[in-house]
Amino acid sequence: MISTVVWGTGNVGRAAIRAVEAHPALKLAHVLVHDPGKVGRDAGDLAGIGRDLGVVATDDIDAVLAAAPHAVVYAASGDIRPDEALTDVTRAVRAGTVVVTPALYALYDRRGAPPEFSEPVLAAVADGGGSLFVSGVDPGWGNDVLPLLISGLGSTIDVIRCQEIFDYSTYDQPDSVRHLIGMGHPMEYEPLMLAPTVPTMVWGGQIRLMARALGVELDDIRETMARRPLEATVSTRTMGEFEAGTQGAVRFEVQGIVEGEPRIVIEHITRIHPSAAPDWPSPPDGAGAHRVIIEGRPRIEVTVEATDEGENRSAGGNATAVGRLVNAIDWLVDAEPGLYDALDVPLRPAAGRLGRKQP
Repeated sequence: MISTVVWGTGNVGRAAIRAVEAHPALKLAHVLVHDPGKVGRDAGDLAGIGRDLGVVATDDIDAVLAAAPHAVVYAASGDIRPDEALTDVTRAVRAGTVVVTPALYALYDRRGAPPEFSEPVLAAVADGGGSLFVSGVDPGWGNDVLPLLISGLGSTIDVIRCQEIFDYSTYDQPDSVRHLIGMGHPMEYEPLMLAPTVPTMVWGGQIRLMARALGVELDDIRETMARRPLEATVSTRTMGEFEAGTQGAVRFEVQGIVEGEPRIVIEHITRIHPSAAPDWPSPPDGAGAHRVIIEGRPRIEVTVEATDEGENRSAGGNATAVGRLVNAIDWLVDAEPGLYDALDVPLRPAAGRLGRKQP
């Protein structure tokens, strides 16, 4: 059994505990938390499983890494603390573990990663013999393995378009939704996530990955951005009120330009309420979906909807991101130490899990 640590027990960490517990090759060895109020609580309680797993949460990072686990699922956020996340991850890699995480956007494409991110990781690999694989849903499988798989069904391809279309009131991370993305702020507010060059920093690696897999050279990566105000004040179940006239919807594209044309496109259409920007594309049921559209011959469109934690669509997305990472651990343990990305790590069938009891 592969001893595995889950580091962080928020939206991603809860799903990670459940995924590790369900995997036939993995054994949950430790759970690391930052919140003192979670120290001493059982992992099953933190993950909402409804039963104890016999693993008690701790904040003692030194002790956990000294126990020499085989793998770490780093589930702490890197959105507003990328330097701290990189320090944590390299510390675990240097301890000789396989680390999987969605937290470090800059490392989704290992070849195009900025040196200030890739060099510390590669140094940690050389020192300790660990490995790192960074992936998620979007950025992640929604704009790497899925569109590339679907592209193989076509004869000719004009454009690959990857869409995330979501009602962000289902996303249980109010600080990110309000402040990083700007929902509920006056239209003159400049959200960090929507600032020029930031979308390319986050999703540009996915554009480069797809271009590399498709064997095309990129002329450039460009961005488009549109924002819409709410026409009326709305109330949401998870995050309270959002006033009329404040930002209610965002639509942007990160475009891979090939021979002067946008040929590889990642598009986000996000709302805080279904009434915002009603003329923009919507998911089939209004809650959220990931969609891949292959414009060509034939035209192919695939929509993926995932739910978890009481039919919550955002929790379902988190769970698929976790599944991609946790299910790669046994492959990474058998592989050579190194820094990996989605073109290196195969997406494999769920061997040994068909009919397995859910945690």
